[in-house]
Amino acid sequence: MFYTSTRDSSVRIFSAEAILRGISAEGGLFVPESVPKLSLAELKDLCQKDYIGRAKAVLSGYLSDFTPEEIACCIEGAYGTGKFSDPSVAPVVPLGGGLSMLELWKGPTCAFKDMALQLLPRLMTTALKKMGSNQETVILVATSGDTGKAALEGFRDVPGVRILVFYPNKGVSPMQRLQMVTQEGANVGVCAVEGNFDDAQTGVKAIFTDPRIAETLAERGMCFSSANSINWGRLAPQIVYYVSAYCDLVNRRALSLGEGLNFVVPTGNFGNILAACYAKEMGLPIHKLICASNANRVLTEFIQTGLYDCRREFYTTISPSMDILISSNLERLLYLMSGRDTEQICTWMRELQQSGSYQVSPDLLKKIQSLFAAGCCDDAQTKQTIAKVFREKHYLCDPHTAVGLRVYEDYRAATGDGTPTVVVSTASPFKFGASVLEALQEEKGKRKKEREEDEFNLLEEFSALTGAPCPPQLTGLRGKPIRFAEICTRDTMEQAVFRLLGTG
Repeated sequence: MFYTSTRDSSVRIFSAEAILRGISAEGGLFVPESVPKLSLAELKDLCQKDYIGRAKAVLSGYLSDFTPEEIACCIEGAYGTGKFSDPSVAPVVPLGGGLSMLELWKGPTCAFKDMALQLLPRLMTTALKKMGSNQETVILVATSGDTGKAALEGFRDVPGVRILVFYPNKGVSPMQRLQMVTQEGANVGVCAVEGNFDDAQTGVKAIFTDPRIAETLAERGMCFSSANSINWGRLAPQIVYYVSAYCDLVNRRALSLGEGLNFVVPTGNFGNILAACYAKEMGLPIHKLICASNANRVLTEFIQTGLYDCRREFYTTISPSMDILISSNLERLLYLMSGRDTEQICTWMRELQQSGSYQVSPDLLKKIQSLFAAGCCDDAQTKQTIAKVFREKHYLCDPHTAVGLRVYEDYRAATGDGTPTVVVSTASPFKFGASVLEALQEEKGKRKKEREEDEFNLLEEFSALTGAPCPPQLTGLRGKPIRFAEICTRDTMEQAVFRLLGTG
């Protein structure tokens, strides 16, 4: 299995190098030259395996330059006993009426990013050995909330690796911020960025692709890589949980082998739903992928019209991990569905950079719409959904998952599609305790409270109201010292990088 770039078809490297480099030199994203196929017979066999067994089978096709022993070591280390609070790692919870929830927040940071970021550090350290690199790797991360903590935790004190995380200063929840700024580890650094996630992500990409910065880093025995979903090593592990969810439903007899299944995915950067698209390309019987957006509805409009236009008002919402207007992984989808047309990808990305928009052809839009549907909802609808689902199903969900549930409700009402459906649940509701508590209290007719109180007192109130225990990963943050309080702008991120590395 070789990897190429979405913007340069002459690139041809193994997965180990793709994982270490993170992004191609010209700014393109690494993609497999072909997609390994999964037959129904192989899928039936996977139904008999646990999550670790399924991960080994799925990922071995993408990591052909890793030995079976290396793959097994990485996967068992990521998902083995004690790593996740649920023995099934990614449980599928039925809600009734053909609807289920795929809970991806049972890991150490209570968010779906753990599914990939418990594995990526192991893949990366194995790749370093395979490549014979003696440089220190600097992981550069832009986060809209959950990726930052999951990456920090995954790479904490990993030998030969430093990790630096940039997050929007006022664009994450209080709990997300606490998780990052109190992070332990001798090799970690965190900095807030004035602006939104797109500012942080654009700054990180600019640093990545600046040859002058790369040369300066090389002189100090260092090189950049990424833990964002622009890194194929971050994206590939996410394919596994779609395959695993399908197997679980077959085992539960909620689905017949070969029967189509819908997935509803709340997403801003398009990586989570793109992993489902790759599962479909492998042969997983997916009927429809439903892309759910919050008020930042750039992806909804693209899937509905073919116009990608980020020249719009940016909204700060109660689902902050989706507050994104520049969705990096959409480039990989365009590459897949345009017939791997790198010249056209370069044109679209150039138009996006220069004018803030691009328009795909009617034929390509039709192809995208054959697999994808899309919808969005605002904060008021999100809170209504949180309260309604808790009242009717006694199921507690975070704001991002609520966006997915609301969009699915609208989709089913509009289409009548009765296909069995899984909504991807991306985070513990306790990570967004103030917003969820507010939604539940408004449902009960209580006055909205001012949220100035201690975050942990709020969690206790939340737990008492719902009867749900707060995850110890979050209560354990109480009293931890703040280690990182630096704030920079997009234009000063380069200086912040070198300061955090202690070389500025």
